[in-house]
Amino acid sequence: MSRVKRGVTAHAKHKKVYKAAKGFYGRRKNTIRAAKPAVEKAQQYAFRDRKRKKRTFRALWIQRINAAVRPFGLTYSRFIDGMAKSGVTVDRKVLSDLAINEPAAFQAIAEKAKAALAA
Repeated sequence: MSRVKRGVTAHAKHKKVYKAAKGFYGRRKNTIRAAKPAVEKAQQYAFRDRKRKKRTFRALWIQRINAAVRPFGLTYSRFIDGMAKSGVTVDRKVLSDLAINEPAAFQAIAEKAKAALAA
């Protein structure tokens, strides 16, 4: 039986890890024993934070909406309640964008929500 040398395969596998570890500090970028766990951990963080990013953005939109409705004498929760009662279905991302870029349109929505709360 012929002898199989595995250097080519091992080198290719290592090369993949080194490419993923590019930019890491110290031995984590150029030593396979340090790079492999570092890359695995980095992938775990990336997976987790793709989910976390969505939460973070929603929180940001809520903070912006809350700040934008305060001048109209509302809180965020009362505003959302008023929107539900008035039948306006605009998501938080769009509301946040309106509050920043189209204050007049946001004011109209806020007034509508406030009127629905009063009724």
